[in-house]
Amino acid sequence: TWPIFGKIALTALPSTGLVAIRVLGASIAFLILQRTLGRRQKIEKKDYARLATYSLLGVVLNQFLFVKGLSLTTAINATLLGTTIPVFTLLVSLTIGYDRLSVRKAIGIALAAAGVIYLLYPEGSFTNDTAFGNLLIVLNSLAYGAYIAVSKDMIKRYGALNVLAWIFLFGCIATLPIGGYALAGSSLNQVSAGVWLAVIYIVLVPTVGAYYLNAWALARVEPSTVAVYIYLQPLIAFALAPLILNERWNPRTLIASVLIFSGVAVVTLKTRSQAIEEVAEHPEALSH
Repeated sequence: TWPIFGKIALTALPSTGLVAIRVLGASIAFLILQRTLGRRQKIEKKDYARLATYSLLGVVLNQFLFVKGLSLTTAINATLLGTTIPVFTLLVSLTIGYDRLSVRKAIGIALAAAGVIYLLYPEGSFTNDTAFGNLLIVLNSLAYGAYIAVSKDMIKRYGALNVLAWIFLFGCIATLPIGGYALAGSSLNQVSAGVWLAVIYIVLVPTVGAYYLNAWALARVEPSTVAVYIYLQPLIAFALAPLILNERWNPRTLIASVLIFSGVAVVTLKTRSQAIEEVAEHPEALSH
């Protein structure tokens, strides 16, 4: 639902301004949660650089690329391309030695890549706004996939709330100057109540809620298992986008969906069987 509510917010707010509001709101929420519910643990000096890197990947690049891409493409395309996150998580894991390539994984990556290219590059040029928006969403998926792949150890060591409070605080340093400048030129007093309600929803549900649940799960299961739950997003967006935004499926979207879903399914097939064992070890993971 984040792409759908994001589209609503973007009717009245600049993309960088929406990012700044989202990151600032989430930062305040995570600081409050960390102070009230999180375990107090001092961060080692050597880990601040890693937290800043995670913030760059999981907050700054992730948010700027996605919101700008969403402003140029459709909510359906944005959600569909977001399902490639498990593939990018695997690619980053392969690159840094957390995983090893197999024939099955190579086939899955190739299928997903074919679907992305087919949807991404429809006219042989990125001068088309929709094509460029699609490209930004793919880069967003790469950034977030990398964040999922590399942040597990830190989250297990310090806890989800401590890590999230820090990465969103670092995120504010980068997003507030850029977004604040854009908002200064906007007529915020003319923004409707419906748009502000959409912004509040974006901050609380797909930001605070989703980031926390992802981090909470990362402390208990493997990164690729967490990434598989991206599958749930298109089911919601595909159902609601035609009703709320009047967006429509087309043959290219359908073909790309089959290729991308097939690729992600092949990549994560073994992971799902492993996930059964992981859930058996951590049944509390289903309580949320």
